[in-house]
Amino acid sequence: MGEFKQFFMDLHIHIGRTNKGRPVKITASKGMTLQAVIQEAVERKGLNIIGIIDAQSPEVLRELKDLLTARVIQEQPNGGLKYMNELTIIPGSEIEVFDDNCKGPIHVLCFFPTLEMMEQFSNWCSIRMKNIHLSSQRIYATGRELQTITKELLGWFIPAHVFTPFKSLYGKGVVNSVNEVFDFEKIDAVELGLSADTEMAVLLPELNAFPFITNSDAHSVGKIGREHQIITVKNPDFLEIAKALKGMDGREINKNVGLHPKLGKYYQTVCSRCLFPITGEKCSCGHSEIIKGVKERITELSQIQQERLSSTGPLKKEATIFASSTIRVYSRFGTENIK
Repeated sequence: MGEFKQFFMDLHIHIGRTNKGRPVKITASKGMTLQAVIQEAVERKGLNIIGIIDAQSPEVLRELKDLLTARVIQEQPNGGLKYMNELTIIPGSEIEVFDDNCKGPIHVLCFFPTLEMMEQFSNWCSIRMKNIHLSSQRIYATGRELQTITKELLGWFIPAHVFTPFKSLYGKGVVNSVNEVFDFEKIDAVELGLSADTEMAVLLPELNAFPFITNSDAHSVGKIGREHQIITVKNPDFLEIAKALKGMDGREINKNVGLHPKLGKYYQTVCSRCLFPITGEKCSCGHSEIIKGVKERITELSQIQQERLSSTGPLKKEATIFASSTIRVYSRFGTENIK
């Protein structure tokens, strides 16, 4: 199958507008079209793998299908879309979860190996969303139901920017643990976000079961690749990346590359009115409401989880779950056996 090589990967890239001008990610640049994203990734950023996480939008799906028909992209035998033999595109979707178990909304990333499976996911979402055409829409289903359909379609389920104060797992989504909302064994990785890094994330005992990834969450072409990872695989396709996420058979994530967390917007606690850093009970502007910083939230969660660990023991993520799921993927594509 070839030699091991290193590849540059950014899995969280938005689409601002379709080629017909229809909005997809409202807060993204109008120039953030699929073609502009591909051009920036290949010609300026040198990326080998990108995730388009608005591919549930029917018009984005149509654009990808049109490129497939024109043979500009080709579906790879082991999943993923190859653009001009230069770039692998992984279709996916950013979804907002806010079910009865959530304390606040949570964003997650769901990725799929083929356009057929991506379309099946889009159809499933379309009757559970108010607007399937827009990015990051709330799903009217539980987090665990979303995990189940993702796994049935052989996808990856990855909580997004998990420490961001708004719309994230640990920001406001849970009191202190993943398993309040999601099945532990159906999570493939966690995305750190701009205000956190690996050294901070490992302070939470329950996260030691997961690989960490970091992505740009780009809303404009210039931001593409600002955070990314370097992975070692034999070929940049869906199955090889899945192995890298799990550190299987010599595949691995070598490095998460990104900004220093202190440069992130939400690193420290700030006043919710003037956004000035605050350490006491009240800001100098007289306002008392705060946006709790990622650093403080991680310290808080670490203490809670360490206390739980000492009394109940660690949560265990069963390796057999991934093995079973991976065997199903191999069976679908008719390729290698698990070693």
